[in-house]
Amino acid sequence: MSDTKQASSWVDAVVFDCDGTLSQLEGIDELARQNGVGSQVSRLTEEAMTTTGLNEALYRQRLELVQPALLPVIRLSELYYETRTSDIETVIRSLQVAGKEVFIVSAGINPAVKMFGAKLGIPEESIFAVNVSFSKEGEYLDFDHHSPLVHNHGKRILVERLRKQYPRLGYIGDGMNDFQVKDLVTRFVGFGGHFYRENIKNQCEYYIQEPSMMSLLPLMLTSAEFDFRMPGEM
Repeated sequence: MSDTKQASSWVDAVVFDCDGTLSQLEGIDELARQNGVGSQVSRLTEEAMTTTGLNEALYRQRLELVQPALLPVIRLSELYYETRTSDIETVIRSLQVAGKEVFIVSAGINPAVKMFGAKLGIPEESIFAVNVSFSKEGEYLDFDHHSPLVHNHGKRILVERLRKQYPRLGYIGDGMNDFQVKDLVTRFVGFGGHFYRENIKNQCEYYIQEPSMMSLLPLMLTSAEFDFRMPGEM
C-alpha cells in the first residue's frame, strides 16, 4: 500500500466487509461454481461490485441461479476460513485489545457469514448479513427481501445505525457497495488484496493492495493505541 499513514484520530469501531475483504472468496460465486453456474453468476457479481452496486433484482437473479442449499452454505463458512485474508485474526484481536468494537456488514449469506465471523472472534450480534430460508430437507427456498443489504444503499443504512452508538467508525471493503459509506465514516480504506478494482482505488485516499491485512492497523489505531499489541503476535 502506498502512502500508509498513522491514524491521527481515533475510531470507536471498525466495520469489515466479508467477501473479498475478510476472505479471498466471493461466497455466492463459490456456491455458483459448485452448482455449475459459475460464469453467469460471477459476471453479475462483478457488475455489482464494480459498476452498478447491488440491487434486489440482481440479488434474486444470482440466488435463483445458484439455489444455495443448507449444507453447501455451512461448508462455505469453512471455505471462508480456509481462504481468510492473511493476518486477519491478528488484526482483529489487536483492534479488540485496543478497545475497538469490530463488526461485519455483508451482503453474503447467513449462516455462512456468521459462522465464519465466529471463527474470527467476532460476536454474532456484531455480524450483519442476508438471511436465507431453507426447507426441512435443507433445500433453498428464499432470501430475506426486507434486508437492507440486498439494496445498493443497504450498507449505508447499517452504518448509519451503528453510528448512533459508535459515531467514529473505520470501514474497510472492496466493492462499490462498500464505497457507498465513504462519506459516513471517519476513515474509509479500500481493499484490493484479492480483487483489485481501479475505479475504487482511484476514489480512495487509502487503498491496500497486498493480500495481508496487517497494514490496516496503523490506519485504524493512533500511535498511542498502536502500542497495545498482542504478545508474540506483532
